[in-house]
Amino acid sequence: MKVLIANKFLFRNGGSEMVLFQERDFLMRTGHQVVDFSMQDERNVESLYTGYFAARRDYRNGAGLSRITSALSLVHSTEAVHKMEALIRATRPDIVHCHNIYHQLTPSIVGAAHRLGVPVALTLHDYKLVCPAYLMRRDGHVCSDCLEGGFRNVLKHRCAGGDFWPSALLYAEAKVQQYLGNYEKAEVMIAPSRFMQHMVAHRIPPARVRLLHNGVDTSSIRPRDGDEGYALYLGRLSPEKGVHTLLEAHAASANGWPLVVAGTGPLEHVLRRHYPKATFLGHVTGAQLHETLGRAAVVVVPSEWYENCPMSVLEAMACGKPVVGSRIGGIPELVADGETGLLFDAGDARQLAGQLERLMADPALRRDMGLRARMRAENEFSLDRHNAGLLAIYAIAVQLSRRLGR
Repeated sequence: MKVLIANKFLFRNGGSEMVLFQERDFLMRTGHQVVDFSMQDERNVESLYTGYFAARRDYRNGAGLSRITSALSLVHSTEAVHKMEALIRATRPDIVHCHNIYHQLTPSIVGAAHRLGVPVALTLHDYKLVCPAYLMRRDGHVCSDCLEGGFRNVLKHRCAGGDFWPSALLYAEAKVQQYLGNYEKAEVMIAPSRFMQHMVAHRIPPARVRLLHNGVDTSSIRPRDGDEGYALYLGRLSPEKGVHTLLEAHAASANGWPLVVAGTGPLEHVLRRHYPKATFLGHVTGAQLHETLGRAAVVVVPSEWYENCPMSVLEAMACGKPVVGSRIGGIPELVADGETGLLFDAGDARQLAGQLERLMADPALRRDMGLRARMRAENEFSLDRHNAGLLAIYAIAVQLSRRLGR
């Protein structure tokens, strides 16, 4: 099978790119042909198809006419459409698989593939279909106003950082794509969580949204015996991740369990200054990341937005670590409360502290939960299982396209 994979970044920029490269590597390793479509960027991995890539765009920068042009291309990129059409004609793929395409590439490339008769699968890495600001969060809390009240709420609440014009641009983008129906032209949408399935059912018929949890390569991860007694937060230091709630729980802890924070983000300097009891490692990758995770007693995922299918949870499980996670979004689908970890109400520092006290005081309990977490990762969230499901979804998309005579 020849698969055209579209994503605005062709380098490891975040969780969605981690999933993309897992799938891309699997396809190439198993004899399928991969065609890349992305933006030009010096950080991209090597690709045979760079000449077809769209120009790099950052709609946040620029001024005057340049900024207006960038803003218009956020809604619809004529260049990306033309480049996509040329690439499809040159390579004739069996299917197009879109990941993170909005803003720079825009959903207009879905419409381009549709016009040329190529079936499309679209992975829903966030809530862009039902929330123009994609996080379903405002003023420090989760928000679902656009599900029922329409996209005008992005203007009402000024969801783009409280600014009117960026919020107006997000509104215009959402309304134009709704009018053009580009998202709806995808044969199949891939939801990495049941929670995502439920959310997008407000816009997309449920029969066209297929559940496929993210996968983790358990075969390459060997859990280590024992731990060094610290709780680990691994991720971006931003408000929606709830790391401030974790640090509050740690600061108030009676038993003084150690906390290690690995990651960077807009809150880093403030958090370092206000919570000196925690150990901040900054950006951690590669061998240091695996070593830090392997020595942890428990991994904490204190998110305060509707997480989809966080790789941090799956990686912790694969390493045989219990997870203490927020009872929000897709996290409860991964963490079996009381078996492979513990859940708490998002934003509740006292409840989080209690769950952590329970685990940190009982090495035997966290060892047992860690073993169960590893087994669950192997049986339900392995990369092999994910990849088999991916190919099955591709087959469904191709069959649907043929049935409709495209």
